[in-house]
Amino acid sequence: MKMLLMGALIAGTISVAAQANPGAVGEISYPKGSIGYEALMRGDNERAVSQILASEQVSKHDPAKLLNLGRAYARMGQTEQAAGYFKAAMQARESVDLVLADGRVMNSKVAAREAFANLQTRVATR
Repeated sequence: MKMLLMGALIAGTISVAAQANPGAVGEISYPKGSIGYEALMRGDNERAVSQILASEQVSKHDPAKLLNLGRAYARMGQTEQAAGYFKAAMQARESVDLVLADGRVMNSKVAAREAFANLQTRVATR
């Protein structure tokens, strides 16, 4: 099972960084920009979406890619798109362990369920 480093915010939803190197932050083991990590960290959600969708080097089914797309769309208020990506991450064949920004380890499917639930809560409280 892969280990991914979570380098971003856990509040609300999830943003994924990369493969195992617990002391590092960023897109370790991913081509720079391919999962939109730095753009998400800067709050540049449109750029993150653009980078992620343009990247053909990372599978369209990669949980990091799906979670980060969901995160970016959620931040932009595009809740249907965000929900779709979180659902895809929940249903992905591949399941990986993520290291969250606060140091907790969470399975990608659990992270996706949590992100989806947080999104639904946010939509319901509008």
